[in-house]
Amino acid sequence: MSRRSIVISSLLLLFVWELAALAANTSVLPRASAVIIALGRGLVGSLGWHLLVSSWRVLASIVLTAVIATPAGLLIGQNEVWNRRLSAIIYLTYPIPKVVLLPIIMLFLGIGDASKIFLLWLILFYQVLLVVRDASAAVHPDLVRSVTSLGSSDWQLVRFVYFPACLPAILTGLRVSTGTAIAVLFLAESIATSSGLGYYIMVEGWGRMDYTAMYAGVVAMSLLGLAIYGVLDRLEHWACPWAGAR
Repeated sequence: MSRRSIVISSLLLLFVWELAALAANTSVLPRASAVIIALGRGLVGSLGWHLLVSSWRVLASIVLTAVIATPAGLLIGQNEVWNRRLSAIIYLTYPIPKVVLLPIIMLFLGIGDASKIFLLWLILFYQVLLVVRDASAAVHPDLVRSVTSLGSSDWQLVRFVYFPACLPAILTGLRVSTGTAIAVLFLAESIATSSGLGYYIMVEGWGRMDYTAMYAGVVAMSLLGLAIYGVLDRLEHWACPWAGAR
């Protein structure tokens, strides 16, 4: 999606929001213009700090996912024995809502960044693992044989065949799961913590009945998700030009 389309859609949503707030005439739905002003002021104050904390947690979980889930998916997808042995474990644990594990994770890792990053990583891990496994298993055997006939090593096969073939799937998996991860981040940051957008929305906004600040935090969290999605989208266009051509 182009920047122009995003700007036009954003302006349209803000216009509808402004009209709805004027029609409702209630403090629980502040005007969009007031929220945008509060957002601008907050970004140079406490809201900016909370946004940086949340951004760090999400980005750390994305990096950990790419580093761990990618080689695991490649290994499982290329090896039928490992695929057969681990698929049952994956299918048993994948449907479990990861957010219900938050109390257990906090018992082991505490209430700091480690527990929140681990929870986000757990959500992203399964998404990327499954798509990489399927993409790796779907690489055409003739392509593999044509490269191995040139005397390539296993590492070269992974680097020049399997990884490029799976890279669009990796980025797609991260994009698809970003929205879920940020939603869970909100819940994790609203429990036993003093930083992050979830804390800002629930404590400094809703808890103090400062609804304008609360909505500003919600907009900041949506902008965080949009920024991450946009970066991953641009990364795919840069790293996978053949996918964009199709």
